[in-house]
Amino acid sequence: MTRLDEVIYDAKTSIAKIGAGNVWDDVYEGLQPFNVSVVGGRVSGIGAAGFTLGGGYSYKTNEYGLTIDTVTGFEVVLPIGEVVFADATQYSDLFFGLKGGFNNFGVMTAIYMKTHAETFVWGGSITTTGVDEAVMAAVLNFYSTVTDPKAAILPTFNYDSSIGIRITELGLFYHAPEPPQGMFDDFLALPALVQNVSTRSLLSLITAFPEPTGLRGAFHTLSLHTLSSAFLDAVVNETQFWSTQLSPSVPGLFISYDVEPFLSSYLSHGSPSAWPPSREIALLPINLYFAWALPENDTVIHEVMTQSVDYLTEVAIAEGQDIADAPLYPNYAISGVPLEDMYGQNVERLKHIKATYDPANVMGLTGGWKF
Repeated sequence: MTRLDEVIYDAKTSIAKIGAGNVWDDVYEGLQPFNVSVVGGRVSGIGAAGFTLGGGYSYKTNEYGLTIDTVTGFEVVLPIGEVVFADATQYSDLFFGLKGGFNNFGVMTAIYMKTHAETFVWGGSITTTGVDEAVMAAVLNFYSTVTDPKAAILPTFNYDSSIGIRITELGLFYHAPEPPQGMFDDFLALPALVQNVSTRSLLSLITAFPEPTGLRGAFHTLSLHTLSSAFLDAVVNETQFWSTQLSPSVPGLFISYDVEPFLSSYLSHGSPSAWPPSREIALLPINLYFAWALPENDTVIHEVMTQSVDYLTEVAIAEGQDIADAPLYPNYAISGVPLEDMYGQNVERLKHIKATYDPANVMGLTGGWKF
């Protein structure tokens, strides 16, 4: 798939054709000469295809929605060998399925995406330690007061065994060369071990956040309706508890709990899609990422991540959030999660689309979630 690396911009339609073999770094670099960009990944090295087919949370989600909400069409090779273009008017059921339903229906070879004007953005990261109370206060103040859709934050509470301490990393973003005065002051006032916030290109911002390499890794998730002080306390406590429990026996341990506060309006930018199964309530994904060195620790890490998500779900329910059946974000969900826990009432429709375009289950030979 890496040969499918084209990035073609059509200035007349403001649509970019993006080959499925690209990583987001290449996409941003290819569009940069035209002073346009797209809604894509926040970390270097992430593939555009899988990210998009799973939904796509971005720094620009408040402003434009999920990545799938900016897709105008997909080029797909069906299992019978036919190349088709799926959009809202032709192969519309296939288009629906591909927006969050992964590679169940054929081989997606190109994405057609809306672009938006962009020269420079403002953002970067602040790395700190030992100031969890101040971090949580800043996160909650931003979440409760900032309604500017150009603004976004990505707080992560981490433990890194290579340095033996818990650290907090705060991703800050504003979709313009400078943010409004004072918007990020609570974060900028934190004592920083490292700070690299500046006006820069989106490519520069993304490449400052490389994808972790060299370790085994897994994700898991839960979906919230709102953020609270009690819930953030629980997240910090989970980071501390599991780092203490696991670090003596799990070489290479890295733990990250990512909190993703979005505006309640972000799902209004799109149309019905495989995921989320409903757009009535905006979901706030909590992303757990654990990394470790040895395969003999696979089982215990899987069990711990599942246990931690179950506990955090109980914390949210106890404070009145009706999230027992809230759909999980499939790009973050750990292996073994039932399809119904991600796709809800859409599962039967997606199985029907799958049977229509891949009756011989050719795509069942590939990895990922399968209908």
